[in-house]
Formats: sequence, C-alpha cells, structure tokens
Amino acid sequence: MVATLQVLIFFAFLLAIFVLSAWALIDLLRRPASAFTSAGKLTKGKWGAILGVATAVSFATVPFPNGAPAFQMFFALLCAVAAVVYLVDVKPAVAPYTRRRPPSSGPYGGW
Repeated sequence: MVATLQVLIFFAFLLAIFVLSAWALIDLLRRPASAFTSAGKLTKGKWGAILGVATAVSFATVPFPNGAPAFQMFFALLCAVAAVVYLVDVKPAVAPYTRRRPPSSGPYGGW
C-alpha cells in the first residue's frame, strides 16, 4: 500500500514537471524574438532548444504505473530547473518588450 502511494506521488511529481516545462515552452513560442535580445537574454532559438529538450525529456521521464528508475528523477529535476529559470528570470525580463493589443470595448474599438 505504501509503495503504491509512493509510485502515485512520484508519477504526480513527474507529471507536474512535464506540465511546467510545456507551459514554459508555450510561453516562449508566444514571445517575439526581438524581445529576447532587447532584454539582454539568450536568443529565442537557444531558449527554444533548451525548453524543447526539457519538455521532451520530461515527457519521457513520466513513468509507467509500475514505477521508474531513480536516474529519471535526476533528468526530471534538470528539466524543472530549465523551466523555472525561464519562468522566473527570462519571462519577466522579456514581458515589457512583448506587444499586447489593447482591449476593445466593442465591435468598433473603444470609442
């Protein structure tokens, strides 16, 4: 019973890392490439490679219901670090350089 609970917690933890990595990758894809150079961060292509690999590896580390080897946790933690660094450091730095459309109050704009 305890082993089953541990496997379920392990599965939920690795699934959360995959979701975090995917969220960071989706956010990256929505940002313009010029914002990264304006903010003084790595280019969008480099961050795309980092987060793309992190998302793929985190998906591969989500175990089957029978458990997973311990080395998968190491790779999952590396993926989590990449996603957290992007979401905590790069995303706030790039956000001011991202164009947002002003909300319209009707079908003809805000007049």
